Amino acid sequence: MLAAARMAFASCARLLPSSPSTLALVRARAGAVSFLAPAPSPSAAARSSRNLALFCSSSTPSPADAAVAPPSPQAAAEETKPSAPGGEKAEPTVEELAGLLDIRVGRVVKAWRHPEADTLYVEEVDVGEAEPRTICSGLVNFIPIEELQDSSVIVLANLKPRNMRGIKSNGMLMAASDASHENVELLTPPEGSVPGERVWFGLEEEKDRQSDPASPNQVQKKKIWESVQPHLKTTDKCIAILGEHTMRTSAGPVFCKSLKGARVS
Repeated sequence: MLAAARMAFASCARLLPSSPSTLALVRARAGAVSFLAPAPSPSAAARSSRNLALFCSSSTPSPADAAVAPPSPQAAAEETKPSAPGGEKAEPTVEELAGLLDIRVGRVVKAWRHPEADTLYVEEVDVGEAEPRTICSGLVNFIPIEELQDSSVIVLANLKPRNMRGIKSNGMLMAASDASHENVELLTPPEGSVPGERVWFGLEEEKDRQSDPASPNQVQKKKIWESVQPHLKTTDKCIAILGEHTMRTSAGPVFCKSLKGARVS
């Protein structure tokens, strides 16, 4: 039996890397094993053989041991990270998409009836650029032209230009409307707002956190406006919001005249 123990020791030693400290390592590891298993008796060679066999089997974890071993803190943290199926990038939130819209304060410099469309106005709107933008709006049945002239408005400025009965429209005046769409009111920036200032959603201090606006092609291709618009509405105080985030300029919240709980488009 003593010979069997020696053979087990030799077999175990061959599995260890060859180095001057092999024997010391074996003794240290054997000590660790003796802590986990009953201490060997000097008079029991068979038990020593079994302990050495235990050491050899424990130097490399078995598949069963690996399966029940607790994960490392780093592995556990990685498991808790959210990831999209297939490793794809997560879809942007509505708030992130809204940040890609170029919504600006504007001022109507001039307005007139479209010569080829009874329901359309044509406006020249100052949005802080070198020249006013030409925009067509279907507001004839809702807003008197006198009210439109020289008014402060909110403009969605990064839509692709559209041909409206022979006149190219470069943007959209944003307005609130009731459920039946019988009443429509333009969104109005607060007094003191400057034409060309970009509007944002959120708190006052979040103004400088705006992302760069998307290009008109991106807005159209990714349907950014179509994704954001259903989440726009007015509150009981007629303030325009995106979800729970207030639409604002540096001068304060954007609002409409009287429509509460209205959709914004």
